[in-house]
Amino acid sequence: MLRIILIHPGATSYTPEGRIQGNLDLPLSEQGQREVAQLAEQLRNQGIQLLYAPESEPAWETAQRLGSLLGLKVKKLERMENLNYGLWQGMAIEEVRHKQPKVYRQWQEQPEIVCPPEGEMLAEADARAQATIGRLIKKHREGVIGLVLPEPLASLVRRTLTGQPLGDLWKALGLHGDFEVLEINTEPPQSTSRAQEAAPAGTPPKAPAQDSLQVIKE
Repeated sequence: MLRIILIHPGATSYTPEGRIQGNLDLPLSEQGQREVAQLAEQLRNQGIQLLYAPESEPAWETAQRLGSLLGLKVKKLERMENLNYGLWQGMAIEEVRHKQPKVYRQWQEQPEIVCPPEGEMLAEADARAQATIGRLIKKHREGVIGLVLPEPLASLVRRTLTGQPLGDLWKALGLHGDFEVLEINTEPPQSTSRAQEAAPAGTPPKAPAQDSLQVIKE
């Protein structure tokens, strides 16, 4: 059983203004630093063995501070850049809603079909998220790891692990300084069924099923 603690970074100067950060590097604000200190206390008894985060701020700074407070090693998530929102980066969400109401609603309801102006499609960030999670699950079949991820990367990873819908990604951008726990059953299913054991001689065996992930969300 693998336990994944999905952690949102602390707040930045953009957070109270409802601005879109995307892949911009912004340091934690004073509020964000306080949130990380509180997070450390909340996470202290979760049994985390290792922290992972992309190198971009504020995820990396959040992970470094948590690592220092909890005595944990922090590793970089390679090729795990956050979504590039293009010209939306730096804009307030309300500004997008006012200037581009149709696109705003599309991103709210069907984000996969929208490309932010001069940005990238969600599918590109999703491909990075799926590849990263695949590598992590191969490496960590059990134990407890913490992933510090900004939105919408956190939502994409959650969908990859649970199959749950993305939900409202505009609303998700307001999440910061919190965490959730996902328990992943990484044990492969039995490769030989009773039916196969009883099959007549000469019957070709069926291919074993691929590893399945069973998720329990706390």
